[in-house]
Amino acid sequence: MSMVEPGVAAVDLTVDGIAVQVNAGETILDACSRAGIDTPTLCYGETVTPVNACRVCVVEVEGSGPLVPSCSRGAEAGMVVSTRTGRVDRSRRMVLELLASSVDLEWADDALRGWIERYGADTRRFPHGETATVAQDPKIHDNLYVRDYSRCILCYKCVEACGEDAQNTFAIAVSGRGFAAQISTEFDTRLDESACVYCGNCIAVCPTGALTGLIEFDLRTAGDWRPEEQTSTQTVCSYCGVGCNLELHVQDQRIVKVTSPMDHDVTLGNLCVKGRFGWQYLGNEIGRKR
Repeated sequence: MSMVEPGVAAVDLTVDGIAVQVNAGETILDACSRAGIDTPTLCYGETVTPVNACRVCVVEVEGSGPLVPSCSRGAEAGMVVSTRTGRVDRSRRMVLELLASSVDLEWADDALRGWIERYGADTRRFPHGETATVAQDPKIHDNLYVRDYSRCILCYKCVEACGEDAQNTFAIAVSGRGFAAQISTEFDTRLDESACVYCGNCIAVCPTGALTGLIEFDLRTAGDWRPEEQTSTQTVCSYCGVGCNLELHVQDQRIVKVTSPMDHDVTLGNLCVKGRFGWQYLGNEIGRKR
């Protein structure tokens, strides 16, 4: 988090008893970050617009009745914010338990797993049964990536990354309501027949494994995905002169995934189809035939 900018109006507030100063226009989440407080977020990402969908980042503000989402509530002068009260913890725990009631969180990223453990969320408290969210097979239409909506929590991050925040392709959106809501292409067409350009930026922001590369999906399904044993090598994409940085994730001397650093000033974690998937010629990795 950057420091308060010279010449910009500052806002002073208190977070968990810590005096914090942020730039005017910044959020409570920015203030929490500046105070060194780790706040759980799911629909928020540094490169995507928060849509207030998950409510796992809620905090208590003195004088406010309801808990407020820290990712979008603007910081105000004199605010007294509490992030570690019993009320906040109960709310966050309940949100995580309700998410687990309708989706499979087995492939959740390390951050989400850590929050489940931190707040003591019982992911089996509300059995999901045969809801429409989980009662569907993965969609595999090509050799690049898989959409497994049984793991989707509707955080909207993939939609935002596909839209104005990154790619401006607008290939996916939310369709349906309630338990039937899901991320979908226009008219639910096959992904390879949609406007998708296969940049994979939706994969980069997905926190639950609902969107994965095909090789990762195959390894996870076979129980052979071992991230703790993987090595990561940073290099520069060779396809053009933009200078995108790549991180090659290697398992058993085989590239299994390519990402880009979120703090890289060229990509901000985003890549094109060549950068993210155009490495199969190394070792003749061409994926499964469909």
